[in-house]
Amino acid sequence: MERTTVAVIGAGFAGLAAARALRAHGIDVLVLEAADRVGGRARTERSAADTPVDLGAQWIGHDHARMTALAAEFGMTLFPTPKGGKALVLDGSRRLRFTPLTAAATGVALVWLELLARTGASRRWDEVTVADWLVRIPGARARRVVEVIVSEAVACDLDQVSVAALAQGIRSAGGLRIMLGTAGGAQESLLSGGAGGLAQAMATGLGAAVHLGRPATAITRTADGVTVATSTGSVRAARAIITVPAPVAASIRHDPPLPAERRLPQDNLRMGTIYKAIAVYRTPFWRERGLSGEIISLDGPVPVSFDASPPDGPGHLCVLVPGRAARALDQLTGTERRDTVLAALADHLGQAAMNPLSWHEKSWHHDRHVGGGYSAIPRPGALDVLTDAATPTGTIHWAGTETAQRWTGYLEGAVASGERAAAEIIAALSNRVSAR
Repeated sequence: MERTTVAVIGAGFAGLAAARALRAHGIDVLVLEAADRVGGRARTERSAADTPVDLGAQWIGHDHARMTALAAEFGMTLFPTPKGGKALVLDGSRRLRFTPLTAAATGVALVWLELLARTGASRRWDEVTVADWLVRIPGARARRVVEVIVSEAVACDLDQVSVAALAQGIRSAGGLRIMLGTAGGAQESLLSGGAGGLAQAMATGLGAAVHLGRPATAITRTADGVTVATSTGSVRAARAIITVPAPVAASIRHDPPLPAERRLPQDNLRMGTIYKAIAVYRTPFWRERGLSGEIISLDGPVPVSFDASPPDGPGHLCVLVPGRAARALDQLTGTERRDTVLAALADHLGQAAMNPLSWHEKSWHHDRHVGGGYSAIPRPGALDVLTDAATPTGTIHWAGTETAQRWTGYLEGAVASGERAAAEIIAALSNRVSAR
């Protein structure tokens, strides 16, 4: 049986940050990752132009101090999310002309969400789904604009998330403007080496402590430690940190069984549904037409696209498709899906969109080691499960972006949660030494 001081389950940003913090204090650590890669919800591929392509989490926000520091530590630069030219808001094949009523109704709805986030939603709003709230917005176009914006922000079907959960997410990001914004907001910058590249750099620094393809299947807790069963033998440790999303963590057996209050998050959190694709072109050709590459479409298979190009090219066009629309794309073959997405882009950006240098896609809801994206979301009526999500269970500690109080669902929140769990263990081990 292998022995270590702390077993970390999951090699996403939370697990890697926890392991680094523990190692910095001279504490022996072993990171157990079920997948054949590190990064969790961050994954970076190389394009045909040899540029990094982020198929998962990619943006670094204005106030993401931890992620900014990590990028600097590993020699990566941040570059601004491209912003210039006209954004397109489309209704069918035509640009949406906002009537005074549509503009007013959309604005009032978004301001109301912002105020609810600031003041705190009452318990009754946890029983109201966002889909139910949307029908109260006057005007079909205004409703659809808000629906597309919110769906992209939370990456799930809106009848599966409560208004209170949405408001809490907005609050953790610092407000709706920051949550949706680029300059000064949560999508301000991109990483020169990609988020997955940064995760790999962190893992490389941990060396042999990171074990890939080694899922934790069961944990036995005792007063003086834990035994973690894996596919290639057991690991004995004084403490464990579980950093994978709650729905994925639910597959780990516990002896004795977890207390009811700890099982609630696993039973009442579900991962979002998101499809992401990036088409890489020789140049960001849409700029030649005075377009930003940003599209919000009220109809069609692609509700949202963004320009994610590096500063000196080539052109990276990013597509995000949440919820039911993502599952509709699942029904197509790979070729059909590619042609469907590119045709939707070509309709508005030009036929050059049909001929990328390379094509990259990922349906996160089919990744069994992650379960979905961007984040785990409480079922309507179950918002309270997040209240004590970070509270240790004996010798088991909990991390992951969902356990962060600030920047929940972001890489910044994941890193903060890992550092917090590591600090808990450092304090616990210090107290144990002092008591001897």
